Amino acid sequence: MRQLSKIKIGISVGDPNGIGIEIILKTFQDKRIYDFFTPIVFAHPQNFYDERKNLGLSTPLFSLKDLKKPNKGQLNVVQTWENPYPISYGTVQPDAGAHAVRSLKAATNALKKGAVDALVTAPIHKKSIQSDDFRFPGHTDFLNEELEGESLMFMITDSLKVALVSDHIPLGQITKHLTPSLIQKKIELVIQSLKYDFGIVRPKIAVLGINPHTGDHGVIGEEDDTLLRPLLKKQFDQGILVFGPFAADGFFGNQSFQKYDAVLAMYHDQGLIPFKTLSFGEGVNFTAGLNQVRTSPDHGTGFDIAGKGIANHSSFSEAVFKARSIFLKRSEYNELTMKPKI
Repeated sequence: MRQLSKIKIGISVGDPNGIGIEIILKTFQDKRIYDFFTPIVFAHPQNFYDERKNLGLSTPLFSLKDLKKPNKGQLNVVQTWENPYPISYGTVQPDAGAHAVRSLKAATNALKKGAVDALVTAPIHKKSIQSDDFRFPGHTDFLNEELEGESLMFMITDSLKVALVSDHIPLGQITKHLTPSLIQKKIELVIQSLKYDFGIVRPKIAVLGINPHTGDHGVIGEEDDTLLRPLLKKQFDQGILVFGPFAADGFFGNQSFQKYDAVLAMYHDQGLIPFKTLSFGEGVNFTAGLNQVRTSPDHGTGFDIAGKGIANHSSFSEAVFKARSIFLKRSEYNELTMKPKI
């Protein structure tokens, strides 16, 4: 089998007014990490040199001119815009968002062309990135359009994996958005990812209810009885190990998630509040279901601490290593099954 121990990782810088540059520099300060990665950041080298000096770090930096010839023992930075960005820590600026989008598009283009093996994205600010050229609520929706497949927002740690049926949708629109076909598709994507990306042969999925207490037999809403239960029964009768619906509060409170390989939540906060409570700083946002691997940390731009040198890089570092492990697992799966990438 082909050895794939070291991979080229593409990195988008995120909002330059946030903590993106800091957590990237901190992650790649330890020289041992270059045994596993050749990192390539899409930004401006001078911003990284300046930030390294400001923070008193010693991360080895290389200004990369040719994507085909990265330095294998340093943090490569590709000049993606003409001049260094004038950083204004902690401020929401359309120009900062525009630079974040340029970085993301350049990194995604490199991923599509095979210049990097996987993508890790530093945090963006959802307001500042909005423009005539970028009308997406976040990374997931953008990548869903740029790459092949159908995206699934999958929050992961080694012990907890939470997927979302709907992600960045206003709460008042959730029940209109939930349909049997959408929920079934998300179940299929979760199963596919658990097998393909994590090597779980026969995964068990827990599905959370739509209403509090899963409706209490229609007292607090009928959707769980009319939509979810018939769908899950049909899936289970077909041999798919899908269970529920479970009331979300008790499910996480009594540690029931430990009995399952993944949890499928109906909407953003239902899944992400317990996930981040249980694993903040260790969690990773993985965009499953696409033909390329993308991960990101489980936090935002950190505007309140930007420039202070106190940002914790553990989640970003975990995102980097998770991207590698998923990429290698996919490569192994493809070689064993002789099937093309999804």
